[in-house]
Amino acid sequence: MDNLLVRLSRGEILVGDGAMGTMLMEHGLAAGGCPEAFNLERPEVLEQIAQAYHAAGADIVETNTFGGSPLKLAQYGLADRTEEINHNAIAAVRRAVGEDAYVSASCGPTGCTLKPYGDTDPDEIAAAFRRQLTAIVEAGVDLICVETMTDLVEARLAVEAAKRIAPDLAVAATMTFDATPRGFFTIMGVTVAQAVEGLTAAGADVLGSNCGNGIEGMVAIAREFRAHTERPLIIQSNAGLPRMEGDHLVYPETPEFMAARAKELIAARVGIIGGCCGTTPEHIRALRGIVDAHRSRANT
Repeated sequence: MDNLLVRLSRGEILVGDGAMGTMLMEHGLAAGGCPEAFNLERPEVLEQIAQAYHAAGADIVETNTFGGSPLKLAQYGLADRTEEINHNAIAAVRRAVGEDAYVSASCGPTGCTLKPYGDTDPDEIAAAFRRQLTAIVEAGVDLICVETMTDLVEARLAVEAAKRIAPDLAVAATMTFDATPRGFFTIMGVTVAQAVEGLTAAGADVLGSNCGNGIEGMVAIAREFRAHTERPLIIQSNAGLPRMEGDHLVYPETPEFMAARAKELIAARVGIIGGCCGTTPEHIRALRGIVDAHRSRANT
């Protein structure tokens, strides 16, 4: 495969995969359980999920390493197995997709709050990201995706760690925004414009948003990102905002609904379109169809 960033620079649109957490729940992940424990105990489940997304048409398949920093794993007594957890997750996806898809290593928040709002020193956060990302790079990935960030300082620490460890490896960075009467903000008060400025300065190659919004909210966020940057964009929306129906958490947006509105992401020149919470291989298959149809029209 060609280099991912080269393809994005040519204006190609790549399809990402969908949710990991909700897929793990279908395989027995209990509420409050550690998703990354699957990397140690049931790596075959990770292969199955990766295979399903790849078969649905995903060009990029993520690893189950969202909570793979030692600070996050410490909450489950697993910090001493950081390297094993990250290595196993990447190996599982690579076994599933071979060289036919890009392997993207997910890197999420540490779960700690930085000073002065919390009690964690930035150097401790940075060291945790360096340990996780060193293990990730050792295992061999095509992309690092720093995602679901709300604190720009923490997001920058992760991006900077990735670029320090592997300067030539592509790094995407996404933040999660909420709609307010004054526009989109993360819960830490970061605007889209501030995210663009800070993440670009940190060295992120691809910018965007994931989680927190259905596809319609994400279209508005994508347009705002595009107004502030010419860098490649990545958008991974939820299948709507979840609601409880009996004992089940239900995400309302169907694959068809999401795919129809993904045309507006294409119009905003989003380079990577995928899904987050509640999305399934069926959602990704529908997105694949829209992207392929756009490509066919563009080539005629």
